[in-house]
Amino acid sequence: MAVRSDIRKNLSLNQHGTILANLTFCVRIARMIRRQLLPHIQALLSRHPAVGLLGPRQVGKTTLALEIGAAQPSVYLDLESPTDRAKLDNAELYLSAHEDKLVILDEIQRMPGLFQTLRGLIDTGRRKGHKIGRFLVLGSSSLELLQQSAETLAGRIIYTELGPFHLNELENPLELLDQLWVRGGFPNSFLAENDAASLEWRQAFIKTYLERDIPQLGPRIPAETFRRFWTMLAHLQGTLLNAASLATGLGISGTSVARYLDLMVDLMLVRRLSPWVSNMGKRLVRSPKIYVRDSGLVHALLGIQTWDVLLGHPVVGFSWEGYIIENLMAVAPPGTEAFFYRTSAGAEIDLVLTLPSNQLWAIEIKRNMVSKPKKGFHIACDDLQPTARFIIYPGTERFAVARETEAIGLLEIMKELNTHA
Repeated sequence: MAVRSDIRKNLSLNQHGTILANLTFCVRIARMIRRQLLPHIQALLSRHPAVGLLGPRQVGKTTLALEIGAAQPSVYLDLESPTDRAKLDNAELYLSAHEDKLVILDEIQRMPGLFQTLRGLIDTGRRKGHKIGRFLVLGSSSLELLQQSAETLAGRIIYTELGPFHLNELENPLELLDQLWVRGGFPNSFLAENDAASLEWRQAFIKTYLERDIPQLGPRIPAETFRRFWTMLAHLQGTLLNAASLATGLGISGTSVARYLDLMVDLMLVRRLSPWVSNMGKRLVRSPKIYVRDSGLVHALLGIQTWDVLLGHPVVGFSWEGYIIENLMAVAPPGTEAFFYRTSAGAEIDLVLTLPSNQLWAIEIKRNMVSKPKKGFHIACDDLQPTARFIIYPGTERFAVARETEAIGLLEIMKELNTHA
């Protein structure tokens, strides 16, 4: 992947330090990793007047948007920049002057009032015959953005999510599988010179979220309390949510725990994996499982710097489980839903995927070299009757381990899942 040399000509950028840093980083990332979402976003822009690209901060949204903008006449506005916000004092006038360009609006949640203006411009453009590819909006908070645009841009915008790097995006994935697991997929963390520099970046990232980003999103939350909450989630990685226990440990109310967790899910930093619930006459577990989505952040919160230290830490199995889930969901076809299955009698499936093709996949996740699945997995599969049964393990060979059940490596199952897109 290469950034075009005429990026400055086609992309109208401010010359302040943030944008220059973004450009430098864009070139660095572009030389190393191609984001798999790029052609998907380009396809969406060919069919819709506005596309929303959502993802946590520092995940690479700006880098990706700059590359898309470099391929066509474009204008980029960073809505955290006072200079760029000032350009939008009369947003309709400014944006109308660029109706022949792709307008990239970064951190759109900073100016929610723009959604109404975008609606008018899109409708005006439609009457003029400009139907597609008008706006690319970037945001770091999913639910907030979706709520803001639900009415004003209904039928005019489509959203997609960009996560950290996943295994399929790496040039030598098998060689880098453990590095991606330890450091996580945030570009600055994964591409750091060494493990110490990577951990330093992740710790600074966490501090920035606690001291700057989270306080901007609503009622004041004490940074130290929220840090303890985030750290507790890392310690409880992959376990059932016990809100009462969290509340007791933090000295806050259950309502506050629910509010904190909702915020972390909204920021796309935590995954709340729902239990499979159906009317099968079984006593099913109904509490969700909680995962800090990026494995590198899990390790930073727990002070784990290297692969060797991680292997000896109690969180290792649950960290691996979360890492597998995030990589699979990154390549799963749109509309795929993820659950886990557990009964009070001990029948359990780590991950249940429902694919848009009406297939049901039952997945057991193992950190050690594969052995036969436990009895509880077979009982759970008898309950659900999945289309396919897999045990994901750290190896690369694919082979049968039990009736209708295959052992498979992460990269291989990601490729297979991607074929269903």
